[in-house]
Amino acid sequence: MSVNAHRRTRTARVLRALAVTGTGAAVLAVPLIGAGTASAAPVTTKAVSSVSYPNNLDGWIRESLAIMAEKGIPGSYNGIYRNIMRESSGNPLAINLWDSNAAKGIPSKGLLQVIQPTFDTYHVAGTSFDIYDPVANITAACNYAAARYGSIDNVYSAY
Repeated sequence: MSVNAHRRTRTARVLRALAVTGTGAAVLAVPLIGAGTASAAPVTTKAVSSVSYPNNLDGWIRESLAIMAEKGIPGSYNGIYRNIMRESSGNPLAINLWDSNAAKGIPSKGLLQVIQPTFDTYHVAGTSFDIYDPVANITAACNYAAARYGSIDNVYSAY
């Protein structure tokens, strides 16, 4: 009897014995028997992104840039950072209570000092609907700047 025939016979006996015992071990043993000689097809799975960003200005900008890249919204780290420093000094809870928008009852809010109607119009799907949420504020403001100026990188004063 050849070696392969002996293995098949032995494998069949082992499977029958396990099946008869009713332990369910046969189901577990099947993939293991002959594993040394058989080749399995490669398993492909979709990788899940688990990128984690720090909860600070750098992290908010980087997370916004990742979302912007997915949505095709132009902008750079330097352009966003420059505008945030001018508009809010990096304070995500900043609110302007003295300009013309505030006089009309719609003050500018957040890192990039966006008014609520602009935020609502340029909100980017997948981000928070909270205007004070740093990532949502940056991403909506950059979406607005892209529509109006081509990119947040082209904004050098109040917009």
